[in-house]
Amino acid sequence: MSGLKRTSLRDFHAAHGARLVDFAGWEMPVQYRSILEEHKAVRRAAGLFDVSHMGEVDVRGPEAGKFLNRLVTNDVTKLYPGRVLYSPMCYPSGGVVDDLLVYQRGADDYFLCINAGNIDKDVAWIREQAAGFAVTIDDRSADFGLLAVQGPMAAAIVQSLTGAKLGLIKYYHFGEATVAGIHCLASRTGYTGEDGFELYHAASESVALAEALLEAGAPHGLELAGLGARDSLRLEAGFPLYGHEITADISPLTAGLGWTVKLDKGSDFVGRTALLAEKQNGAPNQVIFFKTGDRRIVRADTPVLGPDGAVVGRVLSGTLSPILNESIGSALVATASAAGEGGWSVDIRGTRLPLHRVRPPFVPLKK
Repeated sequence: MSGLKRTSLRDFHAAHGARLVDFAGWEMPVQYRSILEEHKAVRRAAGLFDVSHMGEVDVRGPEAGKFLNRLVTNDVTKLYPGRVLYSPMCYPSGGVVDDLLVYQRGADDYFLCINAGNIDKDVAWIREQAAGFAVTIDDRSADFGLLAVQGPMAAAIVQSLTGAKLGLIKYYHFGEATVAGIHCLASRTGYTGEDGFELYHAASESVALAEALLEAGAPHGLELAGLGARDSLRLEAGFPLYGHEITADISPLTAGLGWTVKLDKGSDFVGRTALLAEKQNGAPNQVIFFKTGDRRIVRADTPVLGPDGAVVGRVLSGTLSPILNESIGSALVATASAAGEGGWSVDIRGTRLPLHRVRPPFVPLKK
């Protein structure tokens, strides 16, 4: 896999038996033992994920907050130092450039966490939109490592390695912490639906931090987890993945993320006109989540059929839920076909499987 980017933990992964694959141009672990067992370990105890391929961008300056409130659909004015905000970032058409986390460190000091496959595109877009604002944009992606400890035992594992009072950090908040002697920004966020921390740190210290977490977590049932389990966990939680549930052609409103689109936040933002029109007029399609009652996985781009057999949409994501032991997924379907919320199916090698609509999460979560 020559030519792929690598995180500081690439050799660590190989030494621990990871199966490495190309993910968004990065050589990353898709699994260690098995996706099924890693998924269950996160729901039962804890998993350790390398997500150092994610991007980090500093946004600083006297108009940083004003700029970000125009850049994203959510309301940045609700932030304060130590708070994290999830938001899509849209094109004028209302389609999604990316979804990201906005961290406020101080009055004029923010940083963004963006998706690995979108770093170059996002940074170029952010810089273009920043024209005319008194802000500086600094791509810090190469400087940071990012480890995620997720699961019911995650907080106890990280707490055993730090004197910081992690219990004071609420969900979607962050704080400074020295973990195993390594300075971290400890963010109570994640992509699994479970409690946990994402630990931003200097990339040069990733191996030391990962080894310390793995050792401290062993008595608690912590297991290394790859991107395969990360995807099945996020889908079980009903979280969107860029390129699937949200794209340049699927708006946040179509995706069911209306709670992140603050049309009345008191300031204009990129995509507002298009999203307001969609809100007022309705969208022709909508994203729905489903389960099948069958273990056969429904793959992305499988046509979704209506009661009469006509194609009314397509599958966006599909996997086997290790907790439910059945196939789950998401689909983009015609709004008119969704009115009755029934009658959808897919054809899997000649077998018609019904899609039963589910309002996620698919399983009870303990975050």
